[in-house]
Amino acid sequence: MAGTIIADTLTHSTAGSVTTDYVVNGSAKAWARSGSAAINESLNTSGFTDNGTGDFTIAFSSAFSTNTFAGTTAGLGTAARSVNYSNSQTTSIDLDTFASTSGSRTDTATGFQINGDLA
Repeated sequence: MAGTIIADTLTHSTAGSVTTDYVVNGSAKAWARSGSAAINESLNTSGFTDNGTGDFTIAFSSAFSTNTFAGTTAGLGTAARSVNYSNSQTTSIDLDTFASTSGSRTDTATGFQINGDLA
């Protein structure tokens, strides 16, 4: 059975309230935490491709309306790393990971989140 819920505000008994506009426009629409070879935890991701050292593609379960979404990335682990996202598509994103000391590509655990409108 399919249905529709219409609400302007969501209220939790102890955590307070938030408008549904904030949920629709202000929440991350995709995020993931990955090891160097697989996604460990995620939302709205359906695939992980290792394209080579420090080069990964993450596929989205639900497409974005455009490829001009905003994202944040982070290298995880004990050594400082940098992570860039590139080649943004409505259905996937490339993550490139680099060692901060040498600037060379390296496989490392990463995290990212994407904010934007889903299609």
